[in-house]
Amino acid sequence: MDRWSRPGPAAHQTTQFNAKTRRLAVLLPACFSALVVLAVILNCSTGGYWTPPKSTATLPTEIAFLLSPAPATYFAPTPYPPVEGTSTPLVSDPVALTPSPTQAAINTAPILYYTQAADTLPVVAVRFGVQPEQISSPEPLPATSLLPPNQLLIIPRVIANTTASQHLLPDSELVNSPSTTDFDIEAFVRQAGGKLGTYQEWLKSSGVNTGAQLIQRVATENSINPRILLSLLEYSSHWVYGEPTNAIEETYPMGLVDLNQKGLYRQLVWAVNQLSIGYYSWREGRLTEIRFKDGLAARIAPDLNAGSAALQYYFAQIYDAPGWVAALDLQQGLPALHERMFGSPWQRAQAVEPLYPPGLTQPPLSLPFEKGKVWSFTGGPHGAWEHEGSYAALDFAPPSGQPGCVESKAWVTASASGLVVRSGNGVVVLDLDGDGYEQTGWVLLYLHVSNDSSVPIGTWMDTGTPLGNPSCEGGTATGTHVHIARKYNGEWIAADGPMPFVLSGWVAHAGDMAYKGTLTRGEEVVIACTCSSRSTFIALSENDP
Repeated sequence: MDRWSRPGPAAHQTTQFNAKTRRLAVLLPACFSALVVLAVILNCSTGGYWTPPKSTATLPTEIAFLLSPAPATYFAPTPYPPVEGTSTPLVSDPVALTPSPTQAAINTAPILYYTQAADTLPVVAVRFGVQPEQISSPEPLPATSLLPPNQLLIIPRVIANTTASQHLLPDSELVNSPSTTDFDIEAFVRQAGGKLGTYQEWLKSSGVNTGAQLIQRVATENSINPRILLSLLEYSSHWVYGEPTNAIEETYPMGLVDLNQKGLYRQLVWAVNQLSIGYYSWREGRLTEIRFKDGLAARIAPDLNAGSAALQYYFAQIYDAPGWVAALDLQQGLPALHERMFGSPWQRAQAVEPLYPPGLTQPPLSLPFEKGKVWSFTGGPHGAWEHEGSYAALDFAPPSGQPGCVESKAWVTASASGLVVRSGNGVVVLDLDGDGYEQTGWVLLYLHVSNDSSVPIGTWMDTGTPLGNPSCEGGTATGTHVHIARKYNGEWIAADGPMPFVLSGWVAHAGDMAYKGTLTRGEEVVIACTCSSRSTFIALSENDP
């Protein structure tokens, strides 16, 4: 694996889709779902991890005409029915607003919001700019665990101007979800007949790669849907069906003009980083606004799904406000192109969403090393693969007489029974449902596993059996260790979230920055640190699960 695709500084280094795409149910005489950009100050706590950029300017009136109401055909898969007892639709025709510092609230009625898969009360509160205790519901509201999809929440109206709230892309079309198990990247690229089909690039870790192989690699490693990478590539540079039209598109095919990010592979790695930030920071409540390249900022519509928020964030990293509006246009922008290339993503989503089914819980998992051994907890919640995205991973290091990257005879072990579906380049991936697909069910990723000792693909592993020796292989690392993260239906699961990472009864908690944090079990506490002090020591006894 190449150094540009490693997850961060390395301190040691869903059931059936609800076809009613979950838009905000707002009782308004006129819904303000137009593309209105208003600079606001981010007010959510980021926990000291990746920090979204702050607002710097309000929208000048001379470009307000660019932010016109969404077209009548803006995506509306299956409209929500009227509220029981009334004939008023929950989402009415969009009407444009003119941002003004003194503009009065258009409607003071509370917002009626139907929860989406993976929503939690704290995160919904952050998105809507309220406190959790201000949200009510006819049904019980768990304080921190997952809310069931389609639960009605009654939320005070605080935010007046936001980006458009129409859903642009299902979550399953952003992450490498069950909908990709039958997608043949090589065949698609070959049939498309563009530059991507003849492109080759050399990487230190894998030699010469075709364009399709690069798409496959980046999609698999980051668990990003290859379809969205292909449509973004075509939108930015015409590489899929044709040829780039200028030197910029040739050198920077994903649209990021940066001398340090030349070539398809680096451009793809940058792109998946941005998509992951948008998706998981929105999902985990660390992102409430976007800022465009020209410095303008906008509050993200609080009722968006994570896939749509990811697209809004992604294009803001490339374009100014007018370019962003064009990129998200449902008739001429990326959503329309994506559907022309692959058919309706919403139809595919009906078979696989929600990615987080109601009542989802983590299966029993054990610490990833041998019983009777003492290891160190060296990394609290941090990026699962790239620098950003979901803080889904934890790090553990074996005992060693010297620091740094040294050979270890210790064993990384299977935390649960499963099938090895990927092995090599420092990675072992364990598929717990045994169907052979990383995109379905629970999956465990182990990183920095020695290639000389790692188990081969197709091996069935029982809990506690050796997967390989810990190492520094698989990317940038400053010391021998193993990095472990969870996925469900292709989506990384935050280590400190509604389904906390629990290993042999030890529960993960995030610290004030990436790689910090603790593991707790009852009154026992282990502190994440690369210092090898006794406070980091953790053992798996014969009686531990």
